[in-house]
Amino acid sequence: MQQSAVPELAHAQTRPIHWVATATAVAGVVALSCVVQPGSATAAQSATGTQTESVPAAVAPPGTTGVDFPLECGPVKAVVVKKATGDLDGDGRPETVAVVHCDAAMGTPPDGVYVLTRSADGAKPRVVATLVDPKDRLTVTDFALRTRAITATLLGYSSDAVPSCCPDTKTPAKWQWNGSAFVRSTPAGAHSV
Repeated sequence: MQQSAVPELAHAQTRPIHWVATATAVAGVVALSCVVQPGSATAAQSATGTQTESVPAAVAPPGTTGVDFPLECGPVKAVVVKKATGDLDGDGRPETVAVVHCDAAMGTPPDGVYVLTRSADGAKPRVVATLVDPKDRLTVTDFALRTRAITATLLGYSSDAVPSCCPDTKTPAKWQWNGSAFVRSTPAGAHSV
């Protein structure tokens, strides 16, 4: 083996100080990348010679705070367990759909599903439709709002003899606005248990 004409370099051997310096440099790069972020990307390109119509500012969907849900809970309060927003009727103003039940200390209280809206003047949100009445003793799962349709799976009971802990029916449901009311249907390909 031929010996190198260049003497051994001091940095060719690793020492603990080299690892500390490397770790510090890496930590500095990570910290700097967290602080320095690129601007938001836009896909819109301005076309020359075209006019654009001004679009009104987005209307905030109605909130669920302070809404009087048609639900009798006695000494406990009503709790919103799920909610989704979207423009269900195509009027340009979003609605909120809320799954609500009483805040029971034990057991599974039945759910109610309510559609909330607010008037054009931005007044307090109000319930405009009840899709699932808590009196029907149903539990709502797989709740979603897509393309102006509300979908859910409804767990229920085949008779009053079935204990409240153990629903024995499972029914998929879909609601859509038909211009005057929300119409319930069963999604295509859905089966009940």
